[in-house]
Amino acid sequence: MHTNLASMRKINVTLKNCHGIRKLNSEFTFDSGKAVAIYAPNGTMKTSFARTLTDFSNGEATIDHVFPDRQTERSINDEEGTELDPSDVVVVPSYDEELQPTELTSTLLVNPGLRKEYEDLQIGLIEARNNLVAALKEDSKTKQDIVSTVSRVFTQEDDRFFDAVLRIKQEVAQLEESQWADLPHDTIFNEKVVAILQDPKIQSTLAQYVERLNELLDESEFFSRESFSLYNAENVTKSLNKNDFFNAGHSLRLHGEGELREISSASDLEKLVADEKRKITDDDSLRRKLNTVEKALQKNVDTRRFFDFIASRVELLPELANVEAFQQKVWVSYLKEQEHLLETLVTCIEDTEKRRRAIEKQAAEESTQWEKVIEIFNDRFFVPFQLSAKNRSRVILGQESVLELTFEFKEDEVTTDVEREDLLKILSNGEKKALYILNVLFEVEARKLAGSETLFVIDDLADSFDYKNKYAIIQYLKEMTECENFKLILLTHNFDFLRTVLSRGVAKYGQCFMAQKGDTGVTLNKAEYIRNPFTKKLKGQFFSSGMQRIASIPFVRNIIEYTKGEEDEDYTTLTSLLHWKSDSASITNEDLDKIFKKTFHGQGGKAWSSPQEPVMELLTRQAEQAVNADEGINFENKIVLSIAIRILAEKYMISEINDPSFTGMITKNQTEKLRKEFRKRNLGTAEIQEVLERVSLMTSENIHVNAFMYEPIIDISDAALRQLYSQVKELKTE
Repeated sequence: MHTNLASMRKINVTLKNCHGIRKLNSEFTFDSGKAVAIYAPNGTMKTSFARTLTDFSNGEATIDHVFPDRQTERSINDEEGTELDPSDVVVVPSYDEELQPTELTSTLLVNPGLRKEYEDLQIGLIEARNNLVAALKEDSKTKQDIVSTVSRVFTQEDDRFFDAVLRIKQEVAQLEESQWADLPHDTIFNEKVVAILQDPKIQSTLAQYVERLNELLDESEFFSRESFSLYNAENVTKSLNKNDFFNAGHSLRLHGEGELREISSASDLEKLVADEKRKITDDDSLRRKLNTVEKALQKNVDTRRFFDFIASRVELLPELANVEAFQQKVWVSYLKEQEHLLETLVTCIEDTEKRRRAIEKQAAEESTQWEKVIEIFNDRFFVPFQLSAKNRSRVILGQESVLELTFEFKEDEVTTDVEREDLLKILSNGEKKALYILNVLFEVEARKLAGSETLFVIDDLADSFDYKNKYAIIQYLKEMTECENFKLILLTHNFDFLRTVLSRGVAKYGQCFMAQKGDTGVTLNKAEYIRNPFTKKLKGQFFSSGMQRIASIPFVRNIIEYTKGEEDEDYTTLTSLLHWKSDSASITNEDLDKIFKKTFHGQGGKAWSSPQEPVMELLTRQAEQAVNADEGINFENKIVLSIAIRILAEKYMISEINDPSFTGMITKNQTEKLRKEFRKRNLGTAEIQEVLERVSLMTSENIHVNAFMYEPIIDISDAALRQLYSQVKELKTE
């Protein structure tokens, strides 16, 4: 039993040893919205999570590629413990250049009424064809495929049966009798027989046979090659007997060279015909020609069977001088026997063709879901090409299974159609990804149209896009959440994307998570600091929380920089709390309070509890507290640790360099300038220099955070900062 996605309120995901995820136990709730967003810094869990869900949707097992011997656990259930249906889960990777419209999407995105009418026409046509084919098969006794054989006989191609029927309908209608309808097709038109009969030597012999036969017919007293051949005579005999001509007392009067001859019985007529026939067939010259043909036909069972038949039907030999023409005559005879079925099929073909043209015209003009998808793409995404559906009418009608797209490339005022493979060679990576979005749109819209309950796991769909295309994607994700049957799990390593997803209403605040990787596994914590962390959290606790107070220093410094400039006295003081300067140790909490109150009005009589305490002492205590805190995002803890690490490192390097004339003149990029001078003077061990390099790499951007760009400090590992702090603490001046 599988869950009902539309009514599902929760998804419980339990993973163990899945593509590098050691452990993950998380619950996603959809009470307040249809989308969950997970921010996961690179290397945390994002790609592994997407791969695991891909395995699940494909019905494949998941393994741990790093430790393949570890036992894997994977459970994806609703709130009742019922497993999701894998077919309801669609994973959209961040980019897949090969992804194109599929037969599934092409089939779903059509006008169902138009296709149904077209399919019904085809069903009626095929039914009429099959009725005729069945009758022809019985008449001809052939084991060959009737459709391809008739097509080949009259058009020289195997797949033009309807064209063949239309071509010969008049010939059949004009035929008075089905002269050759009794002939066994495969006996005469066996490929081995035909090959022999078409041999130039045999053709020559047959021509001589016909020439001599015509001479004998001209000499015959009763037969005539023009009007009363051997075949005609035998057919007359059969017909008269069948209709009891002589039993009714009738007689025949035959004109010979002499007097009239009256025939009053069937036996007399049969004897006369047999005698005349014998005079002709016993002719020595004619017999020699027949023997030559017989000798050529004694090669195998099929050819011997043909000669045994033709020996009793020598009247057929003249026809075999042109085998292809005779085969056409024979099939026309078969069709004459089934003329009513032929007429039904011809009428059906003509009516179907007329309506088919009308439907195809309508299909070519029809605005389908494809056009809606293409319109969404052309209108919302910024790329140097326009899209159109190349074979839409044929796909609508089921004549082709997969949609083909036309790319019209624009440059200045010139436009040209470009093949997809060539287009990919000239597009930027961002434009290629925009093209990929088109194929995602097809999948989504197809499922929307089909009413398919779907959990979309979307892995960094907007990664590496410019802002205009990124916002177009986010808007489309918002529209996806408005679909009753859809639920979304959005994965991203871009913090700005997470913030935009929240601000645009794609996911609610309570449905946004931050991934944190620890020693035991991955935890997903409710997201914090998505909106301005300074105004929402840090500022309000400036006078009550040491951690929030120290973490606020870079924000306050930035505000002063924006409002008063870097020459402002307060800016300089705060800089001395972020870099080790000559006055850093002497700056007190009271000094810090004054700057805060001057910058932000309305703080009243608020003050830090220990005004005379140096801020550096408070920094040290908070850093130690941050080192021992529980694992988590710990945004303010990371800022405090970054400041403490830099201060300790700079203090150590200044002491070791011991050159006030150099250190006192540094006004910008102090950490990096100190590190380069430290290395230049060959101070410290290789291990110490390595630690100082990590300080420069890890803390430089983290301290200078602001409300608009503070992703680096969230991306950095909490454990890495704790480790670096401990290493910097061990740096001692010798």
